[in-house]
Amino acid sequence: MMTDDIYRIDKARARLSFGRAAETYDAAAVLQKQVREEMLSRLDLVKLNPQVILDAGCGTGMASHALQKKFPKSQVVSLDFAYPMLQKTRQTCGYAGLMGQLKSLVRGKKQNLLCADIEALPLANASVGMVWSNVAIQWCNDLDAALQEFHRVLQPEGLLMFSTFGPDTLRELRVATSAASDNEHTSVSRFIDMHDIGDAMVRAGFSAPVLDVERFTLTYDDVKSVMRDLKSIGAHNATDGRARGLMGKAYFAKLAQSYEQFRQDGKLPATFEVVYGHAWRAKDKPRFDDGVAPINFKPRQK
Repeated sequence: MMTDDIYRIDKARARLSFGRAAETYDAAAVLQKQVREEMLSRLDLVKLNPQVILDAGCGTGMASHALQKKFPKSQVVSLDFAYPMLQKTRQTCGYAGLMGQLKSLVRGKKQNLLCADIEALPLANASVGMVWSNVAIQWCNDLDAALQEFHRVLQPEGLLMFSTFGPDTLRELRVATSAASDNEHTSVSRFIDMHDIGDAMVRAGFSAPVLDVERFTLTYDDVKSVMRDLKSIGAHNATDGRARGLMGKAYFAKLAQSYEQFRQDGKLPATFEVVYGHAWRAKDKPRFDDGVAPINFKPRQK
């Protein structure tokens, strides 16, 4: 059933796509790996010792594994809405099978896997010291809800660190598919501008959010290779306004012809605009019994 918002993500479709991509994801997720490494390097600049870390949208668990190594005393909770991704995470983090489970007991670590949606986290208030999310929140339909959930589960002075995709992502594919389908259907997800993400973070209650953008260009020999990579990481078009059913040879011929306008030095580019963000949950302000928060005045400095 078509909703009023043609760019609304069909979560069932997205969940199925990522589930099917669990075995092929890591080999194709070159960009996701690069972004993950950049995020990890930024953590070197932060003084933090979280007891619990939430990896929101963990995928195959590569970040969960890296975070556990970086914070060996922390408990990492790996969350994804695609169950096969969590099965892959169990293997990635080394706790698969009987021997893996025994090793986890010896290390005193319990692997926490949660199959859930970022927009409705099954976690208690103020239960997490850091929320980490690598290129996942673009699959949320309500960014405000997702950020409010992150804020809710974070402890005071807890850190949110995330990456997501900005509006220039896959711009070449957007132009080419629009020409091929005569703009009748959506072809690429709608990605949110960095400034709008910052505004949503403030609305969610985060203190002094910091955001920046980095652009990457992957190159391919042909359009089939672009589409194959997207399929391998589960990034199918899951918008409500997508074309239903199989597209014919004529459509793909027009798509390939239109994409050719972007060819440079013998290669077809695929642009990705990556937005990085981090912010802290501020300390809770003291309140009186009637719910009114006191206002503190400081003397003016002479």
